Amino acid sequence: MASLSLQPKISLCPNNSIIHFQPRNKPQIIFLTRKVKIKIKCSSVDPQQQSFNRKTKSVAETEKGVDPVGFLKKLGITHKAFAQFLRERYKSLKDLKAEIFTRHLNLRDMASGFEILGMHRHKEHRADYMDWAPGARYCAIVGDFNGWSPTENAAREGHFGHDDYGYWFIILEDKLREGEKPDELYFQQYNYVDDYDKGDSGVTIDEVFQRANDEYWEPGEDRFIKNRFELPAKLYERLFGPNGPQTIEELGEIPDAETRYKAHKELHKDDPPSNLPPFDVIDNGKEYDIFNVVADPAWQEKFRGKKPPLPYWTETRKGRKAWLKKYVPAIPHGSKYRVYFNTPDGPLERVPAWATFVEPDAEGKQAYAIHWEPPPECTYKWKHTATKAPKSLRIYECHVGISGSEPKISSFNDFTEKVLPHIKRAGYNAIQLIGISEHKDYFTVGYRVTNFFAVSSRYGTPEDFKRLVDEAHGLGLLVFLDIVHSYSAADEMVGLSRFDGSNDCYFHTGKRGNHKYWGTRIFKYGDLDVLHFLLSNLNWWVSEYKIDGFQFHSLASMLYTHNGFASFTGDLEEYCNQYVDKDALMYLILANEILHALHPNIITIAEDATFYPGLCEPTSQGGLGFDYYVNLSASDMWLSLLENTPDHEWSMSKITSTLLGNRSYADKMLIYAENHNQSISGGRSLAEILLGQVNEKVSQSNESLLRGSSLLKMIKLITFTIGGHGYLNFMGNEFGHPKRVEFPMASNNFSFSLANRCWGLLEKEGVYRDLFRFDKDMMKLDKNEKVLARGLPNIHHVNDTNMVISYIRGPLLFVFNFHPTDSYERCIGVDEAGEYQLILNTDERRYGGQGFIKEEQYLQRTLSRRVDGLRNCIEVPLPSRTAQVYKLSRILRI
Repeated sequence: MASLSLQPKISLCPNNSIIHFQPRNKPQIIFLTRKVKIKIKCSSVDPQQQSFNRKTKSVAETEKGVDPVGFLKKLGITHKAFAQFLRERYKSLKDLKAEIFTRHLNLRDMASGFEILGMHRHKEHRADYMDWAPGARYCAIVGDFNGWSPTENAAREGHFGHDDYGYWFIILEDKLREGEKPDELYFQQYNYVDDYDKGDSGVTIDEVFQRANDEYWEPGEDRFIKNRFELPAKLYERLFGPNGPQTIEELGEIPDAETRYKAHKELHKDDPPSNLPPFDVIDNGKEYDIFNVVADPAWQEKFRGKKPPLPYWTETRKGRKAWLKKYVPAIPHGSKYRVYFNTPDGPLERVPAWATFVEPDAEGKQAYAIHWEPPPECTYKWKHTATKAPKSLRIYECHVGISGSEPKISSFNDFTEKVLPHIKRAGYNAIQLIGISEHKDYFTVGYRVTNFFAVSSRYGTPEDFKRLVDEAHGLGLLVFLDIVHSYSAADEMVGLSRFDGSNDCYFHTGKRGNHKYWGTRIFKYGDLDVLHFLLSNLNWWVSEYKIDGFQFHSLASMLYTHNGFASFTGDLEEYCNQYVDKDALMYLILANEILHALHPNIITIAEDATFYPGLCEPTSQGGLGFDYYVNLSASDMWLSLLENTPDHEWSMSKITSTLLGNRSYADKMLIYAENHNQSISGGRSLAEILLGQVNEKVSQSNESLLRGSSLLKMIKLITFTIGGHGYLNFMGNEFGHPKRVEFPMASNNFSFSLANRCWGLLEKEGVYRDLFRFDKDMMKLDKNEKVLARGLPNIHHVNDTNMVISYIRGPLLFVFNFHPTDSYERCIGVDEAGEYQLILNTDERRYGGQGFIKEEQYLQRTLSRRVDGLRNCIEVPLPSRTAQVYKLSRILRI
């Protein structure tokens, strides 16, 4: 019998959650031949290499269902250059995945860096810190807990502190309290969260192990554990002991394995039964046969049914109280800290890239990370689960900081208690939060992110944000984040720019690494460690905060080296030329594949002004894999019409074509009537253009007020009902918020007067309450009739002269008269013969209208006359600047 020693492989790569040992070799089959020779086949294949082999094989196996140009074939598009670009991109993606699998076990591991990077509490009374800084020569943690000393908590020399990929590893040992003795068990573990109040049971380690031996092992089973060197010692004594052979001649010929085995069986044939595992060797009688070692089936079943003695090991783990009694935490909860690097250009301090809570510099003070490790009794306990994603999305976009009515920065708790109930009452089924990730400058609205894993401390703590998400789920609202991975803030002290002293750590160097107009940095999407950071960031928000989806902000900034600031004609050549960043495209494909694999209910939304081909197509068919895209041209169109075109010159054809967007992806489209950019980026909201500052003393019959209110309702209704499966509204626009948003900055003397929402307008009767009433009923229309979830509308009447639009969507007929002065009695074509009930009318008095349509006109019976290419029609009144929604309430069979 031989004993194989296993060489340990200590890994400090970022794909391992702890430092652990991996055996290089696995037990191999021993071939016993009938020619009295022993052949031992051994290999020394690294487990990561085996994983790579498995993964590359799986990639090849799945190629059967993959077509890199599949969506082009589906749409009947022929473009040689773009098709070739897609094929090359697919090959590059395969190569990228193969490279990933050389360093990570799988794609989940690639997107879970937050499990080990950053500051983490270890069970063995210590804290572990890991970060990526390939350009640094020395790394340490400095903070108020160690007097900001750059030498007290530093990375060790060699592999234990710094690996070949540039990852630094620092252990912060808890300090033993005065009068306390070190733990008996070297690897003593503590429960910090589970059973945290367990304390110290007083049972010694020896007592636990003795009980394990007495209760778990049966007589004889623990013999090898207790006497693991017994067999080697006897074999050594027999061969090299004083009574053993002294020369080669005395040693004699050693019988072959088969002869020795048969002699052993003969010698022990009369031995009494034993609890030791019975093994036997089966010989099928073939030359060069593999001798199969088999065990007794009854014993095998007994062995498989025996669970590992883990409960005894777990019992040695002590509780949080015992830990705090014996140790002082190396880095207490709430401690301020930074990471210290020594670089070729000298020492520098940075806020850790993976920090989960950060206090950005304010009033001249330096920024720092905050170690967030609240005691278990203070951590937020989740109470609700998210609802299943609906087929139609009614998204309420909001910014927490400006969500209050007072001139100050509102908090997560304010938003949870005051705004969430309003959103639910208004009829929306999802919220989209902007500006949540930590950002140094408040006036950037949160788009110049400095710390990607941290919620903004100006709104509250991580626990406060968890409560916000949980309460939203309790109200049946999904929670989406506006995620900014297309660029990053250029700040160095608090952000990622020149993080390790080099200019190419996270970002491209030169012009490519800087946004052409916005002064921000562009990520190096082809770097594995940058991908590791960004993909982990997406997974972090879902895993830690239970986020239901993401809107990827400003994709054009990352997809093109010109950052989207170029003229697009629609030629496919523009999407595959030298200005397209293939690495950024592959990142988006990986992001969608990983998110949808790890979190099947996740929703991803693309905000791309260039509408890159295949944006919402499956990645297996050459697409990028998004669930929805945002039609940005709709809000631009409305703004242009209101500011530049007289009412009577509006083109109905242009309105319908713009709102429909790309008909091939109409079911993937989300649409705004107006988005936050119109309110925030120095512009005016539609209500501010149409209504101005409403004087409460002026009657609502005022012509200007009536025009503004009427057009606002019509614009919202046609945008909401003619497009795709989703609709977005920015906070306050549902009631025609009269003021734009202006964040405090030097140009306004840092005033908060416009950085809030006027919720008080809803408490009084007037135009704003009327508009909110209409918006609420519009949301109710979708909830009851599933408008957005239905297929494309049948637009059967578009008249630019009369300015009338009519279309059918499911059982609903929508009619719009945009003419500023002319009213009509008009026959509108319908498919089904029957009775049509008016269920929504923008001209109702309760919505601030004039009530021209009387109650007796609300029910219309069809006439058997062919109109608009349809078999039947109904005669409807169409007052100027009004819109109506009719529902087929009863079908007449002829």
